[in-house]
This record gives sequence, structure tokens and C-alpha cells, in this order.
Amino acid sequence: MPKATRCAIYIRVSTEEQHLNGLSLPAQRKALTEYAEANNYSVIGYYADEGISARKSMKYRKGLLTLLEDVKQNKIDMILVTKLDRWFRNIKDYNITEEILQAHNCYWKTIYENYDSSTANGQMVINIMLSVNQAECDRTSERIKAVLDYKRSIGEVTSGRCACYGYKVMDNRLVKDETASSIIEDAYQHYFTCYSIRSTIAYLQEKYGDAAPSANKVDRLFKNETYAGKDKNNYNYCEPYITLEQFEMARRITQSKTRSEASQSYIFSSLIKCPVCGNNYTGYRKKQKLKNGGESIYTKYRCGNKFNRHGGMHLTEHILENYMIIHVPQRLDAEITSMKSKAATGRKAKKDSPGKIQAELDRLNLLFQKGRITEEYYDNQYEILSGKLERQKEEDNGRELEAYSRLQRSFNGNWLEIYSQLDSSHKNAFWKSIINKIHLDPETRTIKGFDFI
Repeated sequence: MPKATRCAIYIRVSTEEQHLNGLSLPAQRKALTEYAEANNYSVIGYYADEGISARKSMKYRKGLLTLLEDVKQNKIDMILVTKLDRWFRNIKDYNITEEILQAHNCYWKTIYENYDSSTANGQMVINIMLSVNQAECDRTSERIKAVLDYKRSIGEVTSGRCACYGYKVMDNRLVKDETASSIIEDAYQHYFTCYSIRSTIAYLQEKYGDAAPSANKVDRLFKNETYAGKDKNNYNYCEPYITLEQFEMARRITQSKTRSEASQSYIFSSLIKCPVCGNNYTGYRKKQKLKNGGESIYTKYRCGNKFNRHGGMHLTEHILENYMIIHVPQRLDAEITSMKSKAATGRKAKKDSPGKIQAELDRLNLLFQKGRITEEYYDNQYEILSGKLERQKEEDNGRELEAYSRLQRSFNGNWLEIYSQLDSSHKNAFWKSIINKIHLDPETRTIKGFDFI
């Protein structure tokens, strides 16, 4: 009596296809089982991937991976699937799988289509059909992406998941959830006084008790751009809790990794760059014996390149701190006064000239020089483009002035009294919200200046 063919049944359905007749997992299982029984195959197992696209990488198809492991153990002679697109739509993964099957004398068969993987012509036909299926999937993906991009552009919700904490879905749009909005606003207000998520979590738990959001929800307040009213390229996706500038500042601070000796926090960690090699200066503590027998501890900074200290240049923290406390507010005042003066006199320095408008002006001048346009047309178009260019400059100046003004507000009122009460880690967060880099003179290694964020 001939040995019965050991058959494995593989079934797959993607999420969007589960409701279609003939594609559901039970329908595929039933059809394949009946085919195996009619041909006297011995079914040794069922392998299923539910809600997984065949276009995705094999690593996401657990049913397929289990099937291949059994193939490698020589448990299977043949694999049954309903159609080629249930098996693969990805040429690369199909070829990888085919190598495994051939190495273990296993082949596959579709019951609704006629494919033969045992011949060169059959393999050619299969690869052609896979290419067609793959291209079709790519086009479908592009259409879906276009639809989702359009929905985002008009502020519609694109995810089937629940709205993030502090929002709810109404008429397919995100609106603030009044049951949580006051807590979120309180969380942001507290954070911008200390720049610490951990402190904010503790504050909310103490104030709101069981009504306080979880630590994960609070953490997402500073990582999810939805809270700034943004989604992808739509900057007016929903009503924001904070400005985009505040969100970017908070994200930059939370993402900043500061590692110092003995886990000690230093006020200017990752803000000072070595003028020789570009490495960050790192903080350290130095003990010094006093004449009266006591001991003094100084906080200093040096280049983080431990193999080359560049002549042993050190900066004392309290000297650098005093420099920043005096010079940063003064520099902000000077920058804002200068911008206001230039705006008032119309002599704003050219910074980032709007390239497109300028290119049009250059082209207009060239056409006029070559005599291809009339003087009347030239004058009319030149006036229009010059007006656009000037308005663009005014808008750029206004945005720059507002950015500096936001930084200046950090130094309003009794800011120095509040600042003096912060510990080193919170002082570090404060300076990171204002300063991008502190510069040192490469010759004298003294403080040369700083850049605002």
C-alpha cells in the first residue's frame, strides 16, 4: 500500500478581507479539508495567519513560520492553499520559502488555481503572478495612504483606536475631553515650572489621587504631537493643549540623555562643546583642602575625551552660571530691541530670502533685458513680486521676534528667585529650554558666547 501524502493546510486572511465570502478562515479551512479528503491526503495540521497581509514580511506571519519549522523537521510532504495570493504576494519571501521547501522535498498546491512549482516554466509563471500581485498591493497601499493623508489634512480621525488621553472623538474629529482637560492643563503648567516629567507625575498623583492619569499617559503628553494640535503635516489637526514650540522644547529636553560621573547632575551637561574636538564637556567634582583643615568641593567641566584633555582646560560651574545669568537676559533684550528697530525702519537684515519669489524676480529681469517683455508688463510684475518679497520678510521677522519674546518670558518677574530654588537637574532643563550650545574660544578656552535654541 503506497504511503499517504502528509498534507499541511495553510490559511490566511488580511483584516480588510475577513468579511468577504470565500475568504474567511472557516471557509478556506472547509474547502481545503474537503479537497484533502477527496484526494486521500493525510492532514497533519492546520496553520493560520489571521489579520496579516501576505505583502508583509514573513516575520509577522507566525502561522507560516511554524509551518516552515515543521517542514524543516520533514513532517510535511505537501502544503495546500486555496489561491496563490493566500500563500504569498511578496517575491522575496516566496523565494526564501521555496528554497526551504525544495531542500526538504516538500511542494505546495493551490486548489482553485493551477500552479506547478516543480518546473522552470511553472516557477516563471509563479514569479510573474507574484509580481502582478505585489504591484497591485503597492497601488492599493498608495491609494489608502492618499485617502488617509487627505483625512488628516481636513482634521478627520484616521485611526480605529480610541482617542489619546484628554481627547474624544465627535463627528469623526478629535475634541478635548472636558473630564480630563483641566488635569492635562495643570500637568503642563507644573512641568514648565520644573521641566521634570517625574516631578509632574508625582504632583498629579498627590493632587488628584485615583483620578490622576497613569505614568504612561503623562509621559505621552510630552511625546505625542497630537497635544500640540499636529498630526503628520497637518498643523491644525485638533485643538491643542500646548503650542508646537512648547511641545518641541519639552520633547528635546526629555530626549536629552545626560550621563555624569556617579550619576551626579550638572547644570550645563551636554551644553558645552569642546572647541578642539567637538566632544561634550562633562562635569566632575574636585575636592580641595582648606587652610583651616576643612574641605571645599568645586564643580567643574572638562572635555569628555578622556584620552585627550586638550591641555587640561577646566571651567568652574559657578563662574559659568553667573556668566549665563547676567549675559543671557541682556543678549535677549538686545536682540529684541534690534529686531524691533529694524522692523520699524524697514531695514531688517536679509536672513533667509524666499527663494521662489527671488527666482521669479531674477527671471523677470532676464526677460526684460532680452527685450521679451514690455516695460509696462515688467513694472507691473516687478511691483507685485517685490510686494510679496517684502511681506514675506515682514512675516519672517515677526516669527523670529515672537520666538525671542517667548524666550525672554522665561526671565520675567522673580525668575532668579525661582531659579535659585531649583536643583542641578532642573537648572539643566531650564538652560536646555533656552540655550542650544555654549561656545568656548579655542585659543583662550574662555567663554566666547552661546546660541539660543
